Amino acid sequence: MVFLPGPPEANLLPFLFLGLSALATPSRAQLQLQVPAGLSRLQAVEGAQVVLPAWYTLKGELPLAQPGEVPLVIWFLEQEGKDLKQVLAYNNGVLSSIPRASLVYSMPSRNVSLRLLDLQEEDSGSYRCSVNVYEGQLLSRGHSSTSLELNVLVPPAPPSCHLLGLPRVGSNVTLSCQSPRSKPAAQYQWERLPPSSQVFFAPILDVIRGSLSLTNLSVSMSGVYVCTAHNKAGSAQCNVTLEVSTGPGPVVVAGAVVGTLVGLGLLVGLFLLYQRWSKALEEPANDIKEDAIAPRTLPWPKGSDTISKNGTLSSVTSARALRRSQGLPRPGTLTPTPNLYTQALPSPRLPRTDEDHSQPIASNPGGVSSSALSRMGAVPIMMPAQSQTGSLV
Repeated sequence: MVFLPGPPEANLLPFLFLGLSALATPSRAQLQLQVPAGLSRLQAVEGAQVVLPAWYTLKGELPLAQPGEVPLVIWFLEQEGKDLKQVLAYNNGVLSSIPRASLVYSMPSRNVSLRLLDLQEEDSGSYRCSVNVYEGQLLSRGHSSTSLELNVLVPPAPPSCHLLGLPRVGSNVTLSCQSPRSKPAAQYQWERLPPSSQVFFAPILDVIRGSLSLTNLSVSMSGVYVCTAHNKAGSAQCNVTLEVSTGPGPVVVAGAVVGTLVGLGLLVGLFLLYQRWSKALEEPANDIKEDAIAPRTLPWPKGSDTISKNGTLSSVTSARALRRSQGLPRPGTLTPTPNLYTQALPSPRLPRTDEDHSQPIASNPGGVSSSALSRMGAVPIMMPAQSQTGSLV
């Protein structure tokens, strides 16, 4: 094309003509799917809602949908290690979607932004939007796609606080705090509530593990300790009460009780063992040896006591008195009355002999009758019987 010299307005006519020709030729239009600058990566909190913004334009046309323009819109979710998932689809006036997903604007519209309600952690991933625009469902006017990253954050679940150790004066304890669920991982902060407020830092505080180490406890360190678990999505708290005692701990008391019981048990055992040992020594001494032979003794002297068959001592007299009693008194003389003193003699243990004891033993020594002995003042004395083994019964 050759430009002739002339006024400047005349040179603009060819460009205006070319622009009008492009607007009048839809087949030459180019479709572009766009997202806001800097919003290709989105973050949202679990339980909230989010809008994934996207719209398309046809180069050289107004931003509004034109009569006869038919878009085909599909939203997909791509997650690592999982199959491609269709979230929403709009085609020829028909809309289908998963629960909690919808388009922000009613179709037909060139704004194809996606809204997600009641977000869950599993909604995180890469969302891809694909748009095809037809004219009269016959002529394709272009195709374009784009992606947005969505990261669903999870605030820390209420943590649990624990006290590890015995809170006694001079001892060491550890306060632990852990949240069972958090995305990203929660960090922890410990502090003591008034009236003795105190905030703790490293090295006694582990912000990753949530532990607080307290050493050399004193009574003044008693109080309520609060742990706060926090991340980008939110925070949660728990608390534990520390009471430092001055007396012995329950373990010491339990050990003393157990030691006392063990000592008493040992004493009882020793006492029972001593009783059994004493009894074992006494039993052989009390045993009667039936097979032992009784020792033989000398026969009774002539003037000694006489024992009847049934073991009864008739009388005790002296040999001299017996001889006097045997003689008859002379006429005209006085016979002195004997003064006899009787006493109980210890019963001798008579030996078992082979002689026949079936014959009775003379009960009146020297031929003195029982009546004469009684007149003379003799007293009968009972003597114990003798068994076959030589022992007294």
